[in-house]
Amino acid sequence: MSVSPSLAPTPPAQGSASAPTQTDLLGFVRQVAADAELIASLPLDPEGRTWVRLEGPGGSEAWLIGWPPGTGTGWHDHAESVGAFITATGELKENSLAVRLPADGWKTLELTDDVDRERRLPAGKGRSFGRHHVHEVLNESTDRHAISVHAYYPPLPRIRRYSRTGPVLRLEQVERPEDWQ
Repeated sequence: MSVSPSLAPTPPAQGSASAPTQTDLLGFVRQVAADAELIASLPLDPEGRTWVRLEGPGGSEAWLIGWPPGTGTGWHDHAESVGAFITATGELKENSLAVRLPADGWKTLELTDDVDRERRLPAGKGRSFGRHHVHEVLNESTDRHAISVHAYYPPLPRIRRYSRTGPVLRLEQVERPEDWQ
């Protein structure tokens, strides 16, 4: 993985000083994804994901992320943050769980058969999500990079990473901001 210098697009106007909603964040990532010059400026690495931190609306945290062919995030959540993301170029796949997991105090859970969701997100498609949303994001292409824009509020306090074997989801690691900045 490589880290690139910060870029700051102009955030959309906010009607009040209140915290940005999922709708605000989705609007913001759509606006950024439409900025062809910014998207093209992201350095792409054939081996690992690249990213640039952006200034999001209302104090949110935002990222422009490059995905080489065959890369993904692994299963994770964004703790107490709500968020949104959109594919700017290429196509991403999101696998998610349609169940709210306990926030803390567990290491292993057995999931029921009906909780798995799959979403294909070609260029221009995105989504928002609530707190404790568990998912993995993948670029399944064998020959094409994808680029996406993500925003979170409040700024990510932690990311919990999971492993999954069949119906068993296991908490493996908790990362804090200092681990990825």
